[in-house]
Amino acid sequence: MKKLLFTPGPLSTSQTVKAAAMEDIGSRDALFVDAVKQIREELLTLGQVSKEEGYETVLMQGSGTFGVESVISSVIGENDHLLVLSNGAYGERIVKMCSIHKLPHTILRFEEDEITDPAAVRHLLEQQPHITHVACIHSETTTGLFNPIEAIGAICAELGKTFIVDAMSSFGGVALDIRKAHIQYLVSSSNKCIEGIPGFAFIIAEKQALLTTKGQARSLSLDLYEQWQGLEANGQFRFTPPTLSIMAFRQALQELREEGGIPAREARYRKNKATLDKGMEALGFKQYLRPEIQGHIITSFLYPNDPSFHFEQFYQQLSDRNFVIYPGKLSKTNAFRIGNIGQIFPADVAALVQAISEIMQKQTAHA
Repeated sequence: MKKLLFTPGPLSTSQTVKAAAMEDIGSRDALFVDAVKQIREELLTLGQVSKEEGYETVLMQGSGTFGVESVISSVIGENDHLLVLSNGAYGERIVKMCSIHKLPHTILRFEEDEITDPAAVRHLLEQQPHITHVACIHSETTTGLFNPIEAIGAICAELGKTFIVDAMSSFGGVALDIRKAHIQYLVSSSNKCIEGIPGFAFIIAEKQALLTTKGQARSLSLDLYEQWQGLEANGQFRFTPPTLSIMAFRQALQELREEGGIPAREARYRKNKATLDKGMEALGFKQYLRPEIQGHIITSFLYPNDPSFHFEQFYQQLSDRNFVIYPGKLSKTNAFRIGNIGQIFPADVAALVQAISEIMQKQTAHA
């Protein structure tokens, strides 16, 4: 039996996606160049925008963080100022990028169990009109909460700010209209809700915003504008592309279409979460977040109030049964996380809950 990954990524993938990465292909091969072109176009469609409407897709080698850093280090000019909205580890990661690249920035922090408050964002932007860009996490993987990016985007549009969204663990698993959300730069990666394998990130950018960034990147390999220019010139990457990940991703996009697109995938993920919630509640586990701010991508569960519970043992016992969960990343309390995304189904979630039940019963018996 293969291991099932109940994580925020990398995820469990289909055999056919994995098989698509098994055949070598040249980076200048016409089939590969066509695959890159198709992927760039189809990602726009998933974001409910198009090239004709003034949007572009840029593929960037590396993990999702590479994509976020490409944007942060390329689009903030010398006279710009970035507002980072942070309520978890991934907002803080953007803060660290700003520090490393010595970018002028302001941080608006919220507690890990609170969503970003649009009213607070508006107030700060009105008080500090020198801010030009705003960065926000959509699905904050630290906890699993969803930030209200549509409301924040509307404020950014009204006040003339460039809006950057890290949609790493949500894009492809949540319906999102990039134009209506007033997003200039959206970043995600190949190994999340589209269910590809690791290897590259992608940025969906408003072309007019992208054109203003020429020549201001602080990195050679992460230069967003030059990466876009290279892809536009001949359909090829500037540096060695993740060829096998690209081919696997093309297959993953086909399987997303066959499933019924984002609405069908989101429905499956929501069923996974409903199955998980019901099962874990029956076992006495408590969620960290209030239901009204909890997304369906990943869920944080508090450690049980039981001295016999040791997460490392719990994790290993589940792994021995071919279920892989995720440790917590909270700063204030102990929790672990279970993802609802990837090539997993409600029956798989039910099997995980059953395994957790058996492990907890055994721990109690030995206590």
